[in-house]
Amino acid sequence: MRALRLLIHTGRHPSAILLLVQLLGMLLYPFIEREPAGHTAFNVFGVVVLALTIRMVRRTPGETRISVALAVPIVILLALQTVYDLRSTLLPWSSALEALFYFYAAGSLIAYMMGDRKATTDELFAAGATFTLLAWGFTHLYLMVQELHPGTFAAAVNASAPRTWSELNYLSFALLSSTGIGDVIPLTVHARALCSVEMLVGVMYLAAVVARLIGFTTQGGIYRRHPDAAREPWEGD
Repeated sequence: MRALRLLIHTGRHPSAILLLVQLLGMLLYPFIEREPAGHTAFNVFGVVVLALTIRMVRRTPGETRISVALAVPIVILLALQTVYDLRSTLLPWSSALEALFYFYAAGSLIAYMMGDRKATTDELFAAGATFTLLAWGFTHLYLMVQELHPGTFAAAVNASAPRTWSELNYLSFALLSSTGIGDVIPLTVHARALCSVEMLVGVMYLAAVVARLIGFTTQGGIYRRHPDAAREPWEGD
């Protein structure tokens, strides 16, 4: 019954579903990314995440058509990589577009959370989903840089081998949360510049967005408004 109630509850909150799916992907990717069919499964799961993200953007001030316009070429590039084995040629392009897609979705969620002066249940889920979207966006940027400049990142194990998505995602989460850098190290100036930007984005997100939601939660409790309900205007509008 608890699982059923949780499913019903998250069904009303697309941000919660997106967050759960992304966390599930992070746990499953290490098991499939080195398998023969792992790249295909990885791309299929990526399309699922794209669809859920577009569904979530519809509930925010963001433009759904912009998300769709970014998602369509991503799906085409992923399909070409899978069918014609063009990963090395098309991966930089698909990674760049995926990064842009996730950053736009994260920006839409931030606008949604900053749209009023109450902390709703869905906005608390959105805070977690936005963090993962930002981390995934930078992960794809790191993949793009690695494909364009091999040897960009090193690690304690197989230092000269290209880093996997899971390894770069781990680096992204470590930098975005300002908890360290782990054993994956950027070697080039371009990679270090991106890492520095991610650290700044992480600090600003926690300070400006998450701290604001926490303040509203502790001061007035959680406002349980359905995410489809009309938002209240800012004071002074």
